[in-house]
Amino acid sequence: MKVRGGLYLITDQKLIPRERFAETVEAAVRGGASILQLREKDTPHDEVIGLGKKLLGITRRYGIPLIINDSPELAAEIGADGVHLGEEDNGISHARSILGGDAIIGVSCYGKMERGLAALAGGADYVAFGTPYNTPTKPGRTLTPFKVLREAAARIKGIPVFAIGGITAENADDVLDTGVSGIAVITSVFGDADPEKAARELCLIAEKYTKASDSDR
Repeated sequence: MKVRGGLYLITDQKLIPRERFAETVEAAVRGGASILQLREKDTPHDEVIGLGKKLLGITRRYGIPLIINDSPELAAEIGADGVHLGEEDNGISHARSILGGDAIIGVSCYGKMERGLAALAGGADYVAFGTPYNTPTKPGRTLTPFKVLREAAARIKGIPVFAIGGITAENADDVLDTGVSGIAVITSVFGDADPEKAARELCLIAEKYTKASDSDR
């Protein structure tokens, strides 16, 4: 399954009620997401597997990839489409050895251009840079200047470049105007009382830039 730019949704265990987890995520996906990541920190193994299998059913119905945060082992057990790797995780080659050549592997680059270029050279399927704005999900994180997003969009070719961190419907245009392929969000969708509406609004904003980019090729 190929990664497209647009709206990248990331789950949050604090924002999404466990008793309505699947239905809340499905509502957000219905709003137009192009990719979904299950992000669970310090959650028991069996619980993550259960959540992942529920979400896999949703993503299959909507035809988008399911990515698991940090762990290729969990991704393999769930049957997900890929994994997202941070700075403290094992690298791309390790993930490939577990998930195979067709798996989607994404890499967090923070504000580090050299990390993005290394991920591209190492065979990553997409990269994420951030944060451009303060975010409650990553408090205290050093902000990534827009010039870094522009440079990433210009230099990292052939795979999507996502921006992540504090992105809302109010500032998404500014972020996408840097030339990135899409926006990754947590709070602006799952912190909203109507996640489907919030996702749809962001998706519509992202689509303007995706179509403009396609017409330039």
